[in-house]
Amino acid sequence: MAATTTSQSHLLRPSPSSPGLRRASLPSSVSLRRASAADQISFVLRAVSKPTVLVAEKLGAAGLELLKEFANVECAYNMTPEELCAKVALSDALIVRSGTKVNRSVFESSAGRLRVVGRAGVGIDNVDLAAATEHGCLVVNAPTANTVAAAEHGIALMAAMARNVAQADAALKAGKWQRNKYVGVSLVGKTLAILGFGKVGSEVARRAKGLGMHVVAHDPYASAARARAIGVELVSFEEAISTADFISLHMPLTPSTDKMLNDETFAKMKKGVRIVNVARGGVIDEEALVRALDSGIVAQAALDVFTVEPPTADSKLVLHENVTVTPHLGASTVEAQEGVAIEIAEAVVGALKGELSATAVNAPMVPAEVLSELAPYVELAEKLARLAVQLVAGGGGVKSVKVTYGSGRSPDDLDTRVLRAMITKGLIEPISSVFVNLVNADFTAKQRGIRITEERVQIDGTAESPIEYIKVQIAQAGSKFPSAVSEAGEITVAGRVKDGIPHLTEVGSFQVDVSLEGSIILCRQVDQPGMIGAVGSVLGEQNVNVSFMSVGRSAPRKHAVMAIGVDEEPTKETLTKIGEIPAIEEFVFLKL
Repeated sequence: MAATTTSQSHLLRPSPSSPGLRRASLPSSVSLRRASAADQISFVLRAVSKPTVLVAEKLGAAGLELLKEFANVECAYNMTPEELCAKVALSDALIVRSGTKVNRSVFESSAGRLRVVGRAGVGIDNVDLAAATEHGCLVVNAPTANTVAAAEHGIALMAAMARNVAQADAALKAGKWQRNKYVGVSLVGKTLAILGFGKVGSEVARRAKGLGMHVVAHDPYASAARARAIGVELVSFEEAISTADFISLHMPLTPSTDKMLNDETFAKMKKGVRIVNVARGGVIDEEALVRALDSGIVAQAALDVFTVEPPTADSKLVLHENVTVTPHLGASTVEAQEGVAIEIAEAVVGALKGELSATAVNAPMVPAEVLSELAPYVELAEKLARLAVQLVAGGGGVKSVKVTYGSGRSPDDLDTRVLRAMITKGLIEPISSVFVNLVNADFTAKQRGIRITEERVQIDGTAESPIEYIKVQIAQAGSKFPSAVSEAGEITVAGRVKDGIPHLTEVGSFQVDVSLEGSIILCRQVDQPGMIGAVGSVLGEQNVNVSFMSVGRSAPRKHAVMAIGVDEEPTKETLTKIGEIPAIEEFVFLKL
């Protein structure tokens, strides 16, 4: 079928620039547009001789000096929402920390003048990204400067918890001398499990190794080479939580990590485990943690972050005698604050000059006509990647990904940059705090050790349709659903766009046809009469609506794969009932 193939491998080499900042040069005046299903949104960066930067929260002196060299700087703190909206109309850039809400009203009040919002820190929960893009405003953050400070705070909390420092300090100040009550435990020789082996997790590991601890880590995107260099063993999530004496959390808060530590996972832990969290409060079910502390499964916890900040004054978790707490101080060092100030100032100045940094979290960079034509395939690419990454099992994670585009056009007439970015987005965003787009996709993949290779296959077909199919293959990875592994040993999913809607058409070596409008249940079963009805009955009894169903089989009465599109997420009980159907050999639920 293939007449011509071309192959490219994409691993971005960061350009030399200021520490913590990589920039891609743009002309001083450039218009970028993104197409959506309803319309196209303008994204405009304009060069101004002397722009105005509004700093809404305290910023380190070094960052302010850098800004003043290029722009007029106004510092206005503790503004009401109305005051912010009034001042932003006279500003070209806005810099905030976590306390200022940059919502749609702010962008509407700017009347198009605001060109960049800088978030001095990692998280951008307080910035409305959709509104920013709609109003032509770039959003940048400062993701690297806090790394060491957060890691040091994690180690400080772990040591303080192990030796009851906070409790003993409070008792002594209350006039009590209780040496026997506050006998602690040593760190040396203990196993520390790090969940989330990114920048902060790696720095915690280095320091823990220096304390004589045995360190294991779980992170599906961690680099095995980097882990070996530090002396850390990468393991599965189950092994990490079941063997650890101490657990340190360093993952972002995403749908897949929300309440990751809960009653079920606490029950799998070693009795007397100790937990440190300097990541995000929502990754722990706080009520479940209180129960685990009361039962003795968790001996102690040290927490810097909470689901609601600040927590309520009567919080059972905060007041628990075996819990050490701090008020979100992970980044609160003089050095980190200065580093963040410099990093965000460089990013904002670069944006005002017409440059885009790798820390940009919106801003597409593809011509409007290309985006308009590829819009349906953008959704297909991201959803295929999301399906593929959910099929990965084991601690090795994703290292090598091959993307194949089948097209009737010549390879030189197919701009796949946006599709590659969406593949990267689908692979990384479900378990990462990074917002992936064309600006930072290749850089983000390289950071996580993911090598993405593209192949363009020219097939017989009409050149009017840019792409006939997209195939995503993950090599050297185990699968939760072995039938998704092709004969070549790669997790394989493929799809195409039909009437503007993305469809899944291939799983492993099986052909299927199911709309990707909801979530998917994949079942491998013995091909026999009544299977569709049996599974459909289970879903119907549990009030789970089926949107699409397709069966692909190797041969009559042999084996088949059933792909079922569902509108609601099935309960564990429902999935268990499906697995209990005698002819079902394996199944998996994939959330889109």
